[in-house]
Amino acid sequence: MLKPCVVIAFYKPYGVLSAFTDMAGRPTLKDYIQVPDVYPVGRLDLDSEGLLLLSNDGDLIHRLTHPRHHVAKTYLVQVEGIITPEAVAALQRGVIIKGRRTRRCQVVVIPEPALPPREKPVTPHGPTSWLRIVLFEGMKRQIRHMTAAVGFPTLRLVRIAVGPINLEGLLPGQWRFLSPLEVARLQEASRR
Repeated sequence: MLKPCVVIAFYKPYGVLSAFTDMAGRPTLKDYIQVPDVYPVGRLDLDSEGLLLLSNDGDLIHRLTHPRHHVAKTYLVQVEGIITPEAVAALQRGVIIKGRRTRRCQVVVIPEPALPPREKPVTPHGPTSWLRIVLFEGMKRQIRHMTAAVGFPTLRLVRIAVGPINLEGLLPGQWRFLSPLEVARLQEASRR
């Protein structure tokens, strides 16, 4: 008998590993989510925070993470310094990371967003800028490498959406099951 597709939206806090176990004893998903047979849809690194989806549907996980399906992932990113229009244009065109050019992406400079405070606050040593970045691929630590490549290292990174699903109504450490309609919208977004 087929199990129904389960998808969880989790606001991963800073400092939590995007896995259920860790030999080093760091905080993991298991400390927050005790739902059996769900797995992370991609990952957010230890220093990043925000929306992490989990599901029991391996096909959906694959479609949401494979760049061929063009599922948008939206991030709010704080960088060191006052970012220049040239750096924004370079990010939009794609930058070279480890010998490979990143795909075109959407990058917009935004005012400082209203976000929950981070457990370990960012302590900048000068002015900072905030960006809204929409990626359609997901290499390891991609945004951090991209902003560093144009001379504006990342200080804080918060994923706010995956396709049509966002963080609305969640605070760090909270999670919720997606409704059947939200799951259907997510599945549709992953079939493009």
